[in-house]
Amino acid sequence: MDASMGSVFGALLAVFVSTLLIRVLFLLVWKPYAVTRLFRGQGIGGPSYRFFAGSVPEIKRMKAAGSEIVLDVGSHDFIPIVQPQFRKWVADYGKIFLYWFGTVPSICVADVDLVKQVLAERTGQFPKNYMNANLEALLGKGLVLTNGEDWKRHRKVVHPAFNLDKLKEMSAVMADLAQQMMQQWKYQIQQASNHEAEIELSCEFSELTSDVIAHTAFGSSYKEGKQVFVAQKELQELAFSASLDIPAPGCLRKLKLPTGKSSSRVQTLDKKVRSMLMTIIEGRLNEKDTRGYGNDLLGLMLEARALEQEGHQMLTTQEIVDECKTFFFAGQDTTSHLLTWTMFLLSRYPEWQQKLREEVLRECGDAVPNPDTVSKLKLVNMVLLESLRLYSPVVFIRRAAGSDIQLGKIRVPKGTMLSIPIALLHRDKEVWGHDANEFNPSRFEHGVSKAAANHPNALLSFSQGPRACIGQNFAMLEARIGIAMILQGFSFELSPKYVHAPKEAITLMPRFGLPMILRNLHQ
Repeated sequence: MDASMGSVFGALLAVFVSTLLIRVLFLLVWKPYAVTRLFRGQGIGGPSYRFFAGSVPEIKRMKAAGSEIVLDVGSHDFIPIVQPQFRKWVADYGKIFLYWFGTVPSICVADVDLVKQVLAERTGQFPKNYMNANLEALLGKGLVLTNGEDWKRHRKVVHPAFNLDKLKEMSAVMADLAQQMMQQWKYQIQQASNHEAEIELSCEFSELTSDVIAHTAFGSSYKEGKQVFVAQKELQELAFSASLDIPAPGCLRKLKLPTGKSSSRVQTLDKKVRSMLMTIIEGRLNEKDTRGYGNDLLGLMLEARALEQEGHQMLTTQEIVDECKTFFFAGQDTTSHLLTWTMFLLSRYPEWQQKLREEVLRECGDAVPNPDTVSKLKLVNMVLLESLRLYSPVVFIRRAAGSDIQLGKIRVPKGTMLSIPIALLHRDKEVWGHDANEFNPSRFEHGVSKAAANHPNALLSFSQGPRACIGQNFAMLEARIGIAMILQGFSFELSPKYVHAPKEAITLMPRFGLPMILRNLHQ
């Protein structure tokens, strides 16, 4: 009996190993060959597939070389640092090409018309898929990463937090916190014998925007909310460090296991953030009978949690935690960098700094800016839009082909990733003109839709279509108020210590910060 059982077990093991080997050979050898042949038959080239690793080693080599580059402060072309692979491969193969993220076929879509087809699609053919479990730990399964019916449900709950009345309420918080930050600047300037102070603005704006998010999302619980910010910053670095980890092939990828050596730390931080958010939520629920849920984003979500749609909760408690994580990162980090790069540009172009200051003083005077007054700041808005074009906080987005699809004239098989290099597209001279690499806010004089000749709405910083950033009005309002208040009170110029080396860590930031010389206009 034992010998018979051993023979059966051995036979089963042999079948299992053979099946596994065939599956591995299919995923690592045959599928890449077949996909490459399919695209080449349609005239789509690209770098050759390398066994298991795909194009990742070549991308890493180019990015490592790019990380050594320091730009002249007058140059806005950071593509050789941040997206060297796209610059090289577009030159070699054209705006549409095939490359390999491990064993996953990826099509670079650097044609603005095809990008619009992807982003405007409303039936879910191009779901979000970032293939990075660490990114999910950072953002949670909130609006940014959910798809299908889950996304619709989340959006229905979160959308009311960004209506005009809510934004007006938030604007008072924004202005108050900005005033507190600037009082500290004035004190530093006052203490200096030469009536100027060098201040590292990227850190200042990071603190400001995290304060704004903590107050507008968590209201009276903002101090606890600020603790989330610290853990989220470390999660951001870990998520980006794993962005070029070779994904597991095939079905193993669906497990979404944290990748790389940092996976244990990611899990620890994720658990810590969730625990802190749960403490805030439980405290709010305990106060419900006496103080209600609150009038902030968290309160709105908790109200929705108490409701039902077709017999189910609109959002579960864990989904609220995820949405808080999404809002905290997406709302804080992107706005912080928009302020940072706008200040960099205004320091580089003092004539525009003066134009904007005159406009702010004409429309706002010495009064604290509010939504009504900043809506009249046409030049400020133009500069912010040009800042978003040249230094978009998000430089790259990825979608998946949810089924076999037709993209323009190209047949794309299910499971193919679609990579959209926003930073590269924002420098396409065929779209933006011969001065695509130059700072020219006047291109937005007649609005976003007419900024790029023959390509309406080519600005992709907040994405487009149904999945466009829900918080873009929030971010733009905060940036307008912040920039207007700075122009009211200060003149500024780049510190000689500044080193121009933009880097990507999920979002685009100055590698060595933004030291700026500030002077009080009223001292």
